[in-house]
Amino acid sequence: MELNPVEEKINVDTIETPLVQVKNLSKTFVLGKSVLRQALGKKPEYLRAVYEVDLAIKAGECLGLVGESGCGKTTLGRCILRLYEPDKGEVLFEGKNFLEMKGRDVVTMRSKMQVVFQDPYSSLNPRQKVGRIVGEPNLVHHICSVSELDDRVKNLLNTVGLGPDIAERYPHSLSGGQRQRVGLARALAVNPKFIVADEPVSALDVSIQAQVINLLMELREKYQLAMMFITHDLRLVQHVSDRVAVMYLGSIVELAPARDLFILPLHPYSQALLAAAPVANPRKRKKAIAIAGEPPNPINIPPGCPFRPRCPLSFDRCAVEFPRLEEKSSGHFVSCFAVK
Repeated sequence: MELNPVEEKINVDTIETPLVQVKNLSKTFVLGKSVLRQALGKKPEYLRAVYEVDLAIKAGECLGLVGESGCGKTTLGRCILRLYEPDKGEVLFEGKNFLEMKGRDVVTMRSKMQVVFQDPYSSLNPRQKVGRIVGEPNLVHHICSVSELDDRVKNLLNTVGLGPDIAERYPHSLSGGQRQRVGLARALAVNPKFIVADEPVSALDVSIQAQVINLLMELREKYQLAMMFITHDLRLVQHVSDRVAVMYLGSIVELAPARDLFILPLHPYSQALLAAAPVANPRKRKKAIAIAGEPPNPINIPPGCPFRPRCPLSFDRCAVEFPRLEEKSSGHFVSCFAVK
C-alpha cells in the first residue's frame, strides 16, 4: 500500500483559515498533593505552565517554538494534542474544537494530529518489534487491512529511509537515528496533517541530526504537513521554520516570520536570546545582552508581565497589566508595552 502525498502543493501565504488554531490556552499543574503534605496542613501549590496562549498554524507551515528550558514548550505541544488536558481555551483543528470532542471523535481526530517525541528510545515499546510498533496504528485507525499490513509497514519504513529487515528488530538493537526514524514512521502511519516535533534531534549525534532534519523537511514538503517544531537550537529553527514563536514562562512573547525575527527581534527577551546564540565563525563576534536577575518562580509568578523583573524597559504599567500579543508590523506580533 502506497502513502498518498498531496499532489497539489499548498501555498501557505494564500490560506486564510489556519489548520490549527489555539485560543486562550492555559495549563496549571497542582503540586504537593501528597498525604504527608495534607497531614501537615500545607496547601497545594500551583505551577502555571502555559498561560493564555494564542497561535495559528497554516496547512503546510512549520512553526518553530523556542525558549529556555522549563518555559512550557513541551507542555504547550502536549496540550494541543490533548496528551495533557488544558484547564481552559480552545484547540481548533479544521474549525472544530478538539477539546470538546469525546469518545470515538477524539480517536479520529488524533489520527490527524501526531507527535515525534524527544527521546527516541523511551517513546518506543521495548517489548514490541518495529513492525508491530509501526503497524499497530494502521489497524487501530483502519488505515489498511491485516492482509495489507506487511506491505504498508515496509512502505513506511522505506519512506523514512529504513530497510524492510528493520521490521523484525527490537528498538534496543537500533541506533538513535534509526529509532527516531521509526518514531517518525509511526507518526506518518495514520496519514496525519499536523505533527508536533518535540526536540526530535536533541538526543542524537550531530552527524545524525542533519539526516533526521533533512528527512523531516522532505516529508513535510512531500505530504504538505503542518508542523510545530520545538527546539533550543536557534540556528536550526531559523533553517526549518516559516515562522517562529518565542516563549517565556508559559506565554508567547514574540511571534514573527523567521527571517524578520532573526534580523530584527523586538522583545527584550528575544533580543537577549538571539544574542546569546553562538556563532560558528570565530572572526564574527556578537555583543551579548545581559539579562539581570533570575526568572521568577513559576509557582509564584508576579502580577503583570512575567518578564518585568528582568526587563530593562519595564515601567509602572508592566507591574499591573499582562501584555497581550499585538501586531507591530506585518505578521510581527510582540507582547510588550514598551515596544511601539
